[in-house]
Amino acid sequence: MGGVSELVTGEAVVLGLRTARLPSRALARLLDWAVYTVAYFILAVGLLMGLSDLEDAAQMALAVGVLVFCTVLLPTLVETLSQGRSLGKVALGLRVVRADGGPIRFRHALVRGLVGVIDFGLFAMPAVLSSLFSAEGRRLGDIFGGTMVIRERLPQGARDQGAVPPVPPQVMHALGADLVALDLSAVPDGLWLSARQVLGRMHELDKPVAAALGDRMAADMAQRTGWPVPAGLPSLVYLGAVLMERQRREWERASAAAYATYAAQLAQQQVQAPYGAVPAQAAAPAPAPVQTPQGQTPQGQTPPVRQLGYPQAPQPGPVALTKPAEPTEPTEPTGAAAGGGGFAPPA
Repeated sequence: MGGVSELVTGEAVVLGLRTARLPSRALARLLDWAVYTVAYFILAVGLLMGLSDLEDAAQMALAVGVLVFCTVLLPTLVETLSQGRSLGKVALGLRVVRADGGPIRFRHALVRGLVGVIDFGLFAMPAVLSSLFSAEGRRLGDIFGGTMVIRERLPQGARDQGAVPPVPPQVMHALGADLVALDLSAVPDGLWLSARQVLGRMHELDKPVAAALGDRMAADMAQRTGWPVPAGLPSLVYLGAVLMERQRREWERASAAAYATYAAQLAQQQVQAPYGAVPAQAAAPAPAPVQTPQGQTPQGQTPPVRQLGYPQAPQPGPVALTKPAEPTEPTEPTGAAAGGGGFAPPA
């Protein structure tokens, strides 16, 4: 099992990187060697079959070039593009990093690949001996390239040891108004990382050392945020409260962005709905049915009408039927109306 490398940052904080040891590195190297060997035979056979008209010397030079490519250049490219993770290292949870814990670059991977010709020659004895005598398990390629191999996947107990302990809720409640008003934009990333390292390993450090580191970093944090350490509050608790406030703000920003994306997708789905469709959110719940005799409508309610997406023609109202008037029979004129006022022929 790998030990813990003693890397010290500018704030005098020891980084807890767990270095890989010889057995895991050897197994990862065997996996990489198997992959590169298969790649070499595929490339060599393919090129020699495609260029069979070449002379023997040219074919030999081509085979040597393919060997150099698969031995030095291909591992260099893989480690550079993957930031220190070859196939074997991915399988075992390892990664190549710089001696200060940062990601490697092309020159680091190239030095590792070139010195690897010496490391893995003579049955890999140089790499084995240098790894055994190195406190961090570094081979010659790591020593000359300024790199080391660390473990990325740790057991659950090892991960819990580096976790930042939470601040008690009553303390966060008492400092709530001051924390919300803080301006954290002036705090650099290095200070955040150092504070996390100190809080994550404060149980492994001596109490005077942890208190001294906490005081120094709390003073730096207070100078950049403009919020001094409250009287009577330990500096480590102050750092933990500021870290939790930063995590809360990041969570709120992430939640707001996720909700905005969800709302935009929901609005787009409503816009793309077909004409006349009723959105599921706008549909009103149907009224409870009323038990009435068959064929009758409850009093005060109208029969349900099927809703469509286009205007409905007005329904004709009830027509009142009236009885037509009966014709009257003519009557005989009487009195003066019968002949007194009419024309009489001469006698």
